[in-house]
Amino acid sequence: MTAEYVLRSLLMLFLALLSANASNWLYLAKLSSVGSINDEETCERLRGLIHKQVQICKRSVEVMDAVRHGAQLAIDECQFQFRNRRWNCSTLETMPVFGKVVTQGTREAAFVYAISAASVAFAVTRACSSGELEKCGCDHNVHGVSPEGFQWSGCSDNIAYGVAFSQSFVDVRERSKGQSPSRALMNLHNNEAGRKAILSHMRVECKCHGVSGSCEVKTCWKAMPPFRKVGNAIKEKFDGATEVEQRKVGTTKVLVPRNSQFKPHTDEDLVYLEPSPDFCDHDPRTPGMLGTAGRQCNRTSKAIDGCELMCCGRGFQTEEVEVVDRCSCKFHWCCYVKCKQCRKMVEMHTCR
Repeated sequence: MTAEYVLRSLLMLFLALLSANASNWLYLAKLSSVGSINDEETCERLRGLIHKQVQICKRSVEVMDAVRHGAQLAIDECQFQFRNRRWNCSTLETMPVFGKVVTQGTREAAFVYAISAASVAFAVTRACSSGELEKCGCDHNVHGVSPEGFQWSGCSDNIAYGVAFSQSFVDVRERSKGQSPSRALMNLHNNEAGRKAILSHMRVECKCHGVSGSCEVKTCWKAMPPFRKVGNAIKEKFDGATEVEQRKVGTTKVLVPRNSQFKPHTDEDLVYLEPSPDFCDHDPRTPGMLGTAGRQCNRTSKAIDGCELMCCGRGFQTEEVEVVDRCSCKFHWCCYVKCKQCRKMVEMHTCR
């Protein structure tokens, strides 16, 4: 075995590990807090960050607790949106938190990258508006009288700062050397699509002023949508994601639909490079590939949550379990609701 061969093998191993660490910063969600120790050594101790993310952390230690919150927000939303699918965003105690699923160029990875980039932008923006961060606050660029005649006032969400931080912190991994060019393009595209899901759903909230709420004067501000609405929008893009491949147009590498009959994707669409596995069986060689054995299913549904599809044709077992619900609730003046606990037997179906 020559020294050149050993060196080449080590290099390939390094690049493989580098690629596998693409979403390791989501491991911050496992921490109870980040910003409790405001010093640069905090950043050195954080698991899951690449060197450039550590440098960003050192320049913005106070923002990192919002990033941690964003990581948890991404995981929670992923698990809600995929709760009835074969792959349900189960997390591991290792990195990446979703296992090897997100290291492949599938549409599931596309969703994870989009929701993660969106969650950081959302959480950092929310921290700005609530006064938690010294570096940012409300968006003071929104002022004066609008064309509709109302007065811009109040605390408009500083989404520009949140998006900019997400772009610098989340995207830096994809701009580093060692990443597959096509996968980097895919990740960057989906990151931006996730952030655009917030921007395209920004809303105007208003408050009326005047005698007895006459609304003689109306002041308004720009606000982010609830994050559930962002998750719903990205999930819709997941369902209609476009399979793409890398091509060279002039001197630029771009992603185009693999099927030329499909129309080009927009900046808000999700894209993926390779088909997803069926997620039916547990694969110990692929962390995060847990299979569907033991998963609860809906016997009467014909959708993906139905026992026929969820259980991949293996069949399911049914058992009666006791469920405790609140019932016979009454409102008592003033001011509380008192309920009884009712017990009933229901059928539960789980995949074999």
